[in-house]
Amino acid sequence: MGVALGGCSGGDFGRTRQDFRNDDMHRWIGAEATSSIGLRPSQFQLTDNERLLRDLAYPLIEPPRSRPAWKSVFGDYQPLPSPWRQAPVFDRTAYGRQLIDEPHRSHSSRYAQLIEDVRDDITRFEPFFAAAGRVLDLDKQRNASLALVSELSPRERADAIARMQENTLIVQWVQQCLERRISSYRWALERLVIHAPNNMAADADRLIGELAAQTANPPVAAQPVIGRALSVRG
Repeated sequence: MGVALGGCSGGDFGRTRQDFRNDDMHRWIGAEATSSIGLRPSQFQLTDNERLLRDLAYPLIEPPRSRPAWKSVFGDYQPLPSPWRQAPVFDRTAYGRQLIDEPHRSHSSRYAQLIEDVRDDITRFEPFFAAAGRVLDLDKQRNASLALVSELSPRERADAIARMQENTLIVQWVQQCLERRISSYRWALERLVIHAPNNMAADADRLIGELAAQTANPPVAAQPVIGRALSVRG
């Protein structure tokens, strides 16, 4: 039994186990984004900036508190469907219901968990959009270069365009996930105030407002690849 558990266990303290880790472990994000709207993913290798963009995107596209404890032990990493592929309607109540229903030693710990989750998103916001700005600026140079490259093959041109589409869609994916998080956080806070009023609610509300303000005015504005941006506000 010990051997069996050791063979399928996750990393220490919930970290992704080492055999799942590699430099391109988040490459699938770009392929998922493009294929979900019927586009072909690029076959180009990732640049350092593109790899960083995908690494920073994953914690923001994975729904907060979405991994039960057993997944941290028996394998805690899996690809996620892009919002363009998701058929079920977004459930803004899922996070709050989980937060309220899970056993806690005190109601204050629920507020503390909410505050921690929102603060984590605020901390991740600037690094992701800084990387996105670099990638999209370089993509503008890539796009301008297409007309200047000698003997550019149709395959090279298609892969270059596909990579630019991937990068843009990843930025839009994160923006949509942030909108969803804010909606979920607000629903959770409203229910917490009803279930267990606490002065910590003011701190949570302030942080949610800060995240909402950042999300409403991102430093990088990615133009929709499919003619319109998918938005989930609430």
